[in-house]
Amino acid sequence: MLLGFAMMGFSVLMFFLLGITILKPFLLSTQREESNCTVIRTHIMDDWMDCAFICGVDCRGEGKYPCLQVFVNLTHSGQKALLHYNEEAVQINSKCFYTPKCHRDRNDLLTSALDIKEFFDHKNGTPFTCFYSPDNQSEDVILIKKYDQMVLFHCLFWPTLTLLGGALIVGMVRLTQYLSLLCEKYSAAHRDEVGGKVPYVEQHQFKLWSVGRSKARSREILRWWPD
Repeated sequence: MLLGFAMMGFSVLMFFLLGITILKPFLLSTQREESNCTVIRTHIMDDWMDCAFICGVDCRGEGKYPCLQVFVNLTHSGQKALLHYNEEAVQINSKCFYTPKCHRDRNDLLTSALDIKEFFDHKNGTPFTCFYSPDNQSEDVILIKKYDQMVLFHCLFWPTLTLLGGALIVGMVRLTQYLSLLCEKYSAAHRDEVGGKVPYVEQHQFKLWSVGRSKARSREILRWWPD
């Protein structure tokens, strides 16, 4: 019973946490529609962005990373927009294409940004798929969706399976207890019924034995009685 209730409580907690961390961003992501984008230009800002990193148990460091901007043109509307990697990149820093993992090596961060810049520079006006928000007046579009239908399926399937498993365990335990109680009542009634029949049979056998013995004595007396 405790295991079943624990599984049910854990599933409710999973629904709550996943609803905040994944389902809500997914609903926001579904509002974006697919379109085609072409790169207008790429640019690395002169002012690097501040970031913080962990260098130990009680150690925190501060660093900077280059802000790569990718400007694209939406094919369906001809609108100029700023491209981001996904929804999370828009929320973290709406000015940059993405936010790299912060660390001390500035050259490594710059090299990664230059590699991505070179990738988009080689597009040469080639259209590619992007996603924009028609209801939002901002000029932000994303390259890929972080949350898709498969993510939503897993977020709903596993908590639901845990909830059903816990309910099944509780139901099976309750059913076992009920059947055990019925079995105990049936066994008690059967013992009472058998206990009531046994004395009656013994009394009947005793009466038959007494009558037979009396007849035997009568025959013996008549045999020895003088004529």
